[in-house]
Amino acid sequence: MLFGASTPLAKLLLGDGVHPQLLAGLFYLGSGLGLAVVLAVRRLAGGGNQESPLRRADLPRLGVAVLLGGTVAPALLLLGLARTSAAAAALLLNLEGVATMVIAWLAFRENVDRRLLLGAAAITAGAVLLSGGGSQGGGFGYAGVGPLLIAGACLSWGIDNNVTRGLSGADPLQITMVKGLVAGSVNVALALGSGAKLPGPAVLSLSALVGFFGYGVSLTLFVRALRHLGAARTSAYFSTAPFIGAVLALAAFSGTLTLGVMIAGALMAVGVYLHLSESHSHEHAHGVIEHEHSHTHDEHHQHFHDAGVLQDEPHAHRHRHAPLVHSHPHYPDLHHHHDH
Repeated sequence: MLFGASTPLAKLLLGDGVHPQLLAGLFYLGSGLGLAVVLAVRRLAGGGNQESPLRRADLPRLGVAVLLGGTVAPALLLLGLARTSAAAAALLLNLEGVATMVIAWLAFRENVDRRLLLGAAAITAGAVLLSGGGSQGGGFGYAGVGPLLIAGACLSWGIDNNVTRGLSGADPLQITMVKGLVAGSVNVALALGSGAKLPGPAVLSLSALVGFFGYGVSLTLFVRALRHLGAARTSAYFSTAPFIGAVLALAAFSGTLTLGVMIAGALMAVGVYLHLSESHSHEHAHGVIEHEHSHTHDEHHQHFHDAGVLQDEPHAHRHRHAPLVHSHPHYPDLHHHHDH
């Protein structure tokens, strides 16, 4: 809901004359600065042991995530949004879930069944229909390269989501804060260097607020979901965001529904339903795993603690899983990345 609402709000801010790349940077800076405050408050409240911090070995993945997901993708999105109606752009963002799922399936061998593939095909068909025609007067129009720029943003975020899945055992707040501060600073610096002007205090504050909720809080929840669901399914659930954005865009810009957009929306709705209604259960084997992440002592976490590890749950420390064979409904999370 948070990310979906950010798209029509971004369109309104672009209407105030803010440079697209500058606005992308302000969104991420607002995200990073806001989450830095949240992290400081959490530490003061004594909640620092609930999540594992980022380690040096995480830096390569984090660098790719910051470059593609924090710098390239938002700039492409807002450049495309400046050339596309808010509602059409919101629906085109469904391509992010498709890109994430295809990359997770082909590159990272994450289990994807026929139901998810059919859902992805329906979403893609809707996106193609949206990109192939429209009316500026109807509120769903596009201009030239706009949909391609948004598709490029979705591809960048798809790579970012799969890379971030490998970081999802670490603190989601810390991951999102670092991405926001670094990527936001880069885009703001590049935009100002190319001649963009900072907006007034009111627009600046609103941009930071939209960035904190629409990108910071949203992405923190997304990274936490990656830990439990895997990249393909997290993005499938996230595919509800564009519909929220499209409805809000219609209300904000007084757009009218065309037949083509209604068909595209129906195709995408079918695709999202197929994703959300999936169930997966079978007997599977866990090998020996040693890793670090936030956990409670559930069925998968039966281990002893070294001296000095706090007993409050949830807590985070490096731990070792013994081999285990059992059957239960599951997703490709940190503990279920097995063959089928």
